[in-house]
Amino acid sequence: MDRFEEVFNQYKNKADQDEINAEISTDMKTNQEKIIAVRKNDDGDLIAFQTESGRQLDYMQVLSEARDGRLAHVDVFHKYGRDILRSEPDGDKSNNLDSLPEF
Repeated sequence: MDRFEEVFNQYKNKADQDEINAEISTDMKTNQEKIIAVRKNDDGDLIAFQTESGRQLDYMQVLSEARDGRLAHVDVFHKYGRDILRSEPDGDKSNNLDSLPEF
């Protein structure tokens, strides 16, 4: 194995371990709530969210709680000059925010 392949394998192994650690860390946060349902406007934009405890939150409340780490499996990223919500990418489209049932 040449040095390039060795470095790449080290990189991959570290990324795999980082992902495992992140999953463990996420699973250990017992104070997080899951979003179980959404409300959309006529254009299909997500405008409200319902948590597993029954709380109904507007978009700005969910952004704030997601930034604070109080919501499970939700990421906030900056695009188009503003913060945007998205489900943590896990390869399962059925649990994406846009695929959740509506309330």
